[in-house]
Amino acid sequence: MEKRDAEAKEAAEAEEVLWNKETVSKVMKIVCTCIKLPQKDLISLLLVSPWLHRTLTSHPSLWLALDFHEMNKAGDRLVEALSLPRYTNVKCIDLEFAQDIEDKHLKILKIKCVNSLRNLESLNLNGCQKISDEGIDLVTSISPKLRAFSIYWNVRVTDVGIKHLIKNCKLIRDLNLSGCKNITDKSLHLIAQSYLDLESLDITRCIKLTDTGLQQILLKCSSLQSLNLYALSSFTDEAYKKISLLAHLRFLDLCGAQNLSDEGLCCIAKCRTLVSINLTWCIGITDVGVIAIAQNCNSLQFLSLFGIVGVTDKCLEALSDHCSSTLTTLDVNGCISIKRRTREELLQLFPNLKCFKVHS
Repeated sequence: MEKRDAEAKEAAEAEEVLWNKETVSKVMKIVCTCIKLPQKDLISLLLVSPWLHRTLTSHPSLWLALDFHEMNKAGDRLVEALSLPRYTNVKCIDLEFAQDIEDKHLKILKIKCVNSLRNLESLNLNGCQKISDEGIDLVTSISPKLRAFSIYWNVRVTDVGIKHLIKNCKLIRDLNLSGCKNITDKSLHLIAQSYLDLESLDITRCIKLTDTGLQQILLKCSSLQSLNLYALSSFTDEAYKKISLLAHLRFLDLCGAQNLSDEGLCCIAKCRTLVSINLTWCIGITDVGVIAIAQNCNSLQFLSLFGIVGVTDKCLEALSDHCSSTLTTLDVNGCISIKRRTREELLQLFPNLKCFKVHS
């Protein structure tokens, strides 16, 4: 009797081991690959059992991203993670507003983890204000395949840092320099010469830039699909008119473009592929410019005319005639010459409208 009980117990234990080793691992593989669990959940699963640990770490596709968004001690965490075998092929690193990351951490990476970043394609350093030009050189020098680089809100970055980026990374397609107030036209010249296939550029609040630098971008980076010129009041129609050269442009942010005139906007209207245009506080615009956009940009989905007192119901009628089937968001808050309408009246003009903001 005792022998049979022992054999039964042994069989049950063997079955449990087999279950943990095979079934649980197979199920977790499916769950992790199909659902795309967050990084912290994946790491927690590694501790469940040795079999699950082996299963998860044997699938490189699960370990292609590192997310330290807003985390404390991000620099130390990054170095520690990239020292692990499972992150040898990481493609995406998010350090947006991560705390405590400095140039010294990037220097350690170059010394100890040089092979870990050889396949890196996307690096987000937004809000990492302790990173300098030297840090950019350190991390980009070991990331030759980088395609997306973002370093929003960093006043330590200068033209020197952009020069390092261009020297080290030849494949950049997406570049966010928003808030880097110390870069000048020199950086835009370098970008225009080196990144002819650039698809997205954000130079929001880069206050030292002028028409000269922007025109170089517009003349040479003809593949641009997204251009963010938010809060840049120094540009004039001389540069704005050349936006018309961007045949593939889809997203354009001109918020605060105080020197943009109807003549400049009529040129921009030649970008027929535009789906989103932000004209908030473009105070020099009237119905003439907006009607040109309506007549030419028939795929328009988003339009903001916030704060423009020179537009009237005439432009709304033109938008209804030409963009009624596509427009989903329209902001005319502060456009005092556009009359208020009921929801039913708006839907008659724009049947697919989901968001409409009008002055109170």
